[in-house]
Amino acid sequence: MKALARVPPAQGIAVMQSINLTVLNVWFFAVFFGTGACCLVLGISSLFRWEKPGAGYLLVGSLLYLIGTIIVTIACNVPLNDALAAVDPSSTDAGRMWTDYLKKWTAWNHLRTGAALAATALFIVGLCRAASPFDFASQSVVSSDVDNIIA
Repeated sequence: MKALARVPPAQGIAVMQSINLTVLNVWFFAVFFGTGACCLVLGISSLFRWEKPGAGYLLVGSLLYLIGTIIVTIACNVPLNDALAAVDPSSTDAGRMWTDYLKKWTAWNHLRTGAALAATALFIVGLCRAASPFDFASQSVVSSDVDNIIA
């Protein structure tokens, strides 16, 4: 967005309008909503496996991704993109609209990025906890896992 902020508003608006049209394709939807669907399944399954190590991390990571990425995109970024689509880049109001769009869209995008990164970190911790032979809650090693490690 920094590069788009450096060009004249009419050019920045035209480019962003083109980006917003181009991104709407089957591959984007498959990755974006496919990840959301995986998080939904993971979150629900972690509730049924709550006693297992890492379940809490997986649940929180799933919720963080769903709310911080999917919901923020739908509730915040998409309406901004829709409003920008209606702007005539050569209009007298385009400069003010573009400045406002850049500020709001970038802030929401930073939130989405932070949520996705935090969710990824929680998934990694949750998966490592689930795969670990150590039961950190009782500070002991699960005996069947020790036998597998030694063998």
